[in-house]
Amino acid sequence: MPFRDAAETIEEAARSILDQQGAALELVAIDDGSRDDGAARLRAAARGDPRLVLVEGDGRGIAAALARGLAASRGEIVARMDADDVALPGRLAEQAAALARDPRLGALGTRVETLGPCGEGMRRYVAWQNAILTPEDHAREIFVESPLCHPSVALRREALDDVGGWRDGPWPEDYDLWLRLDARGWKLAKLPGVHLFWRQRERRATFTDPRYALERFTEARARYLAPRLARAGRPVAVWGAGPTGKRLARALEPYGVRAARFVDIDPRKIGRTARGACIVAPGDLRSGEDTVVVAVGARGARDLVRAELRQRGFVEGVDFVCAA
Repeated sequence: MPFRDAAETIEEAARSILDQQGAALELVAIDDGSRDDGAARLRAAARGDPRLVLVEGDGRGIAAALARGLAASRGEIVARMDADDVALPGRLAEQAAALARDPRLGALGTRVETLGPCGEGMRRYVAWQNAILTPEDHAREIFVESPLCHPSVALRREALDDVGGWRDGPWPEDYDLWLRLDARGWKLAKLPGVHLFWRQRERRATFTDPRYALERFTEARARYLAPRLARAGRPVAVWGAGPTGKRLARALEPYGVRAARFVDIDPRKIGRTARGACIVAPGDLRSGEDTVVVAVGARGARDLVRAELRQRGFVEGVDFVCAA
């Protein structure tokens, strides 16, 4: 549990972990440069509970703090927690049991409910994320958005070690981790129950850190999608000749993957070019000829495209992938 200036909520967050039943645990709390008395409050709590371990961070941000916390922890299962959230009873025991049942399950999140002010965009994102449960769901949606709520997740240490743990980069550290786990063949999944209250604050990194900008997510998708497209050995057709599709196509190019053509339903675009490739109608696609990358930004469009491709015999994960 990394924290910085979280005195208002940190005791509730810590207690929600330490009160978990049915699991032997330690809570490693990493002070990442706090200026309030949050660390002092935890030190007082630690004097009465040896399971609470306080680690001094160096203020370099969440990825570095998590790496320091991982080095200080001892468990074979490493659960994440944020200092302003609340873990609900039974969370850790249920996650430990599920991880024990499937040795290839690398990360297991939970459904979440939000606390505090929540805009329409975040509500839609949480609803989308909560609908993704099975390993198959997560594999299908991994290039659409980050499919797991980071502070809800429990990870197998073996899987963390396999991919190099948390690391700093140009895009969000959690999405980067999920993409690396997926690329290495580890399964991602989610418990069906709500086991975390996820607090929303205006100053959280999701809204303020430039690494969470739309362009950074696109670059992250491209970095891990490109090898998969290259292995398929087919020309790439990007369904979506608007800004979303062109942005993804541009991000793929540094990795040697260029769109052979774009697909669009707008008759005004068909016959034109985008990034040097012809724009064609959906009827020009034939199963087995191209790998189709669905990159459409309009709300509801992805599901419509997915349904049409499936109806025409395209197999998701083989003939097409959704990536926006």
